[in-house]
This record gives sequence, structure tokens and C-alpha cells, in this order.
Amino acid sequence: MNAKATDAMERFLKHCYQANTGSSHTLDAYRRDLSSYFRFLEKEGYHDLHEPDRNTVMEYIAYLRDRPETGKEIKATTIARHLSALRSFYRYLNEYGEVSVNPFLYLKAPKKAKRIPEFLFLDEMELFLDSFDEQKDADIRNRAMFELMYACGLRVSEVISLRLDAIDFDHQLVRITGKGDKQRIVPFYDLAKTKLLRYLHEVRVKWMGADTHEIVFINQRGKPLTSRGVQYLMDAHARKIGMNMHLHPHMFRHSFATHLLDNGADLRVVQELLGHSSLSTTQIYVHVSAGRLQSTYESAHPRAKQ
Repeated sequence: MNAKATDAMERFLKHCYQANTGSSHTLDAYRRDLSSYFRFLEKEGYHDLHEPDRNTVMEYIAYLRDRPETGKEIKATTIARHLSALRSFYRYLNEYGEVSVNPFLYLKAPKKAKRIPEFLFLDEMELFLDSFDEQKDADIRNRAMFELMYACGLRVSEVISLRLDAIDFDHQLVRITGKGDKQRIVPFYDLAKTKLLRYLHEVRVKWMGADTHEIVFINQRGKPLTSRGVQYLMDAHARKIGMNMHLHPHMFRHSFATHLLDNGADLRVVQELLGHSSLSTTQIYVHVSAGRLQSTYESAHPRAKQ
């Protein structure tokens, strides 16, 4: 596509960044999606962003479905993401007078199947957390880290960026900076406090050496852990204790929400603890809990077995 379109894309991405409407991962995805759209327009002979209409959009969806460059069928969720990015892009262009019509405005994205979050049952979570060998420094750190992730429903990005000054041990609260730099306050229970203090006093101080940064969870060289590193530690421990499942860090967040709701927590409280902007995002966990109730009912009620 021409330089004018590329310039419009860069201004749009800068606008999203300044407005805190997307993480760095989201902005990278926007850039890829818009670049794909520009390649399509160029291939079809369009020279300006105001030229495409609703028919062009339908042709673009067909183009995405075929994925001519890979020969693979694209998922409905990926198409929905493309359309969302382009709808936002054209809304921006329309707002600043660069186009008069948003051809993506009233287009419905392909229906996405609801994904039920994967979570651990309480006994599985307890098995995972209680099976670290806390005679070893690395296991002391891992126990504290995973205990806190479950205690507070942390994303992996939140746990690896957690700073010492964000933890209030007196009131057992942690200040979390989540997506879009939104902050929330989450309490943690006594056991998480005990494990965290032991790690800080016995392990972190030893590993820090001459470094002076404030990141809580570090490796033996005093450097902050990475999200990939946390994933590896989780998988390695699961294999070591014979858990026959693939674990990923977000399962701890899902488990946090599901277990709270199972034990009577109010949905809006869980929304606040997770840092969700919309209640509808949190409601998926209600379906998880309801599903568990249904399966328990069917296995326990004598008439349901007939």
C-alpha cells in the first residue's frame, strides 16, 4: 500500500498507545492485521483507504478464509480479531476526517465458540503447591511465586513485573498493574505471606548480589524471570509430580476465579479482583461453576442416574 496508508496506520497505533487502549501485544497484532489488509487492497488494485466498501470487506473475509499464502483455514476468532482491528482503524480515520464511511462499522464478526477456561480442581492445586522441596532455594522461590499467583489471580505478565513496593505485608495486600496500566488491589492469605517472606529473606537477598532492582521474582543470577521461564518452571514441576496435564500460568488465574465463585463469592467482587473492565468477561466463570454443579448433580442424584 502507499505511504499515505502506512502513515495513517502509524498514527492510529500511536493514538492507541497514548490512549492506553491496547497492550504492546495488541498493538503488534493490529500492525500485522492492518498490513495484511493493505496487501489485500494492493493486490485488488485499490489505491486509497476511502475506496473500499462493504463488498470489499466481504471479499477480504473470503480472502482471509482461504489464506492463500499458507493454504490453511483461518479460525473464526482470528477473523474476528482482524475485523475488530479494522473497525477501530476506520473509526479513527472517520473521526479525524480522513474517510467519510467506515465499511466495517455494521459488519458482524463470525460467531466465536465460547471457550470454557481450563482450571485446576482444588485437590490438584493443593497437590501442585504442596509438593515443592523447600529445602532447595529454587523451590522456595517457586512455591512463593505460584502460591501468590493462585492467591491473587495474577497473570504471568503481572507476576514477573511485580515490584517489592507493591506488596503491603501489614495489610496483606498487593497492588497489581494489569493490562492498559490499570491498577487493582488484591488481598492475599496468610500462607502466601509466609512463603513470600521466606523467599525474600532467605533466597532473593542471596541471589541479588550487587543488583539493586525492585522486581520480586528473580533467577539465580539476580535477573527478573520471563513469562517463558515461569511457563517452563510450571510444566517441569507438573511433570515431576506426575500431573498428567499440560499446565499454563493462566490456569492459576482461572482456578482463582472458579474457586472463589464455587465458594460463594459475589461475581462483582471477583470482577474487581481480576481487574476485568466488563462483568461479561467474568461471567464465563459462572458457567464453569454451573457446569461443575450439573456434573455433580448427575453423578450424585439417584434419579439422575436412571
